[in-house]
Amino acid sequence: MTLFYWNAGVFALIQTLSETVIIPIAGVILTFILCYELIHMIIERNNMHDFDTFIIFKWIFKSFCAVLILTNTFNIVMFVFGLAQTVVDGSSGIITGSLDVDLALADLAHQLESMGLDELVLLYLQSGMLSFAMNVMSLCVFLIVYGRMVEIYLIISVAPIPMSTMVNREWGNMGNAYLKSLFALAFQGFLMMVCVAIYAALLEGLAISSDIHTYMWSAA
Repeated sequence: MTLFYWNAGVFALIQTLSETVIIPIAGVILTFILCYELIHMIIERNNMHDFDTFIIFKWIFKSFCAVLILTNTFNIVMFVFGLAQTVVDGSSGIITGSLDVDLALADLAHQLESMGLDELVLLYLQSGMLSFAMNVMSLCVFLIVYGRMVEIYLIISVAPIPMSTMVNREWGNMGNAYLKSLFALAFQGFLMMVCVAIYAALLEGLAISSDIHTYMWSAA
């Protein structure tokens, strides 16, 4: 599991907090929801004048499902991210492309020898600007990736609370919205793979130019 291998210590901490701190709170919420639903189911039948014993069995079954979901919340969350990891692993074998620009720079030494001092100074300034831009972009990518992992851990830590509302008709929107956000967050890794593949495809389609200035800015 990628979440475990990214930082096993943080993963263990989040799992412990979720199971020992958040689940008891979610259990209290679930108890309130089930009791409220039972009372509502009974009184909506003409104040028990049209009481049907089947609704008790229905309530018991829903309670069983709710408790089952709550006690397996961490497994459900890990299944979502495991599914996303499977998609990412599968796409990595299909997505093709190369980010190598060495072919275009093979005759760089010959081009530099033929340049004058003013062209070399201009190329130096341009390469310096691009190097600075690449460093800024690398920092942005680093922050995005680490921010994504922190966001994943934060969302996982409180998972039992929204999951405790799943079986209720009125409160279930909270759990459904949580699952939607969880799937969206899990599949961000796949979207990152697609972005890399798009850039690789664009780079392969870039015409190799004898002008190092043109190719450098086009690749950037």
